[in-house]
Amino acid sequence: MDGVCIEVRINEYAMRTANPHVPWSPEEIAADAAACAEAGAAIVHFHARDPRTGAPATDADSYAESVRRIRAACDVVVMPTLGAGTLADPEDRVAALVRIAADPATRPELAPIDLGSFNLDPWDGPAGRFRVEDLVYLNPVRTLLFLAETIRGAGVAPCAVLWSVGSARMLGALVAMGALAEPVYAQLTLSASLLSTHPATAAGLRALVEFLPAGLRHEWAVLAVGANLFPLIGPAVGAGGHLAIGLGDHPYPELGTPTNAELVAEVVRQLRSMGRRPATAAEVRDRLALRLG
Repeated sequence: MDGVCIEVRINEYAMRTANPHVPWSPEEIAADAAACAEAGAAIVHFHARDPRTGAPATDADSYAESVRRIRAACDVVVMPTLGAGTLADPEDRVAALVRIAADPATRPELAPIDLGSFNLDPWDGPAGRFRVEDLVYLNPVRTLLFLAETIRGAGVAPCAVLWSVGSARMLGALVAMGALAEPVYAQLTLSASLLSTHPATAAGLRALVEFLPAGLRHEWAVLAVGANLFPLIGPAVGAGGHLAIGLGDHPYPELGTPTNAELVAEVVRQLRSMGRRPATAAEVRDRLALRLG
């Protein structure tokens, strides 16, 4: 793909204490998606949230309303979450996706699968303590196979989320056995706080890229949980990758209180300075053979 795909992770489970511009309601999510698309984003990833409290919402209606409004507002590739870390039962995780995918008007094009089981272990370095001590994100192979089969059966393409070298090796195995189909869109998860991932550094990125399955038809994007993605733009693009950024991962206080669209605009500015350009949603759909509606 000639252009660099910019994915926006617009809210995740982020609250508004650090940045008031995190969108929660379907109306806010759609407006944010449209502004990000105008700025140069091709993919929007969102979590349904309670409009009043910001708590995670897992009902299909909340997801359907967000997708419907995004589609009415812009032409980005849509990827909702499966409720990582909030729903233990695999059937519960994928239930909302199956329901909204049954209607072409609300069917998303991508849905993430985290390839492996990990401690949810955010480390607070300055305080010298873990913010969470007892959460495990459980994804045994049987769960991964079930999620992949169910997502693909709903007419949605799985996005392979890689947290470690083990995740990259698992990706190769799932493609080899036919559970995941090429071309694959993969997210390379780095973090400044989650110790289960590679660190959000160029070295952490290189170590994960090195173990991507040889010969696999794929595109990958890097994201940085709890860290500034900007220093990784050069290394990622230079290695043939794409970029996933958003207030869901980091509030970017170094920029004041930016919006997601302002983050995208800064990414585009840096890409232009490197002689590159943002990919369009149409290019991403074509490259990944995504089904719209």
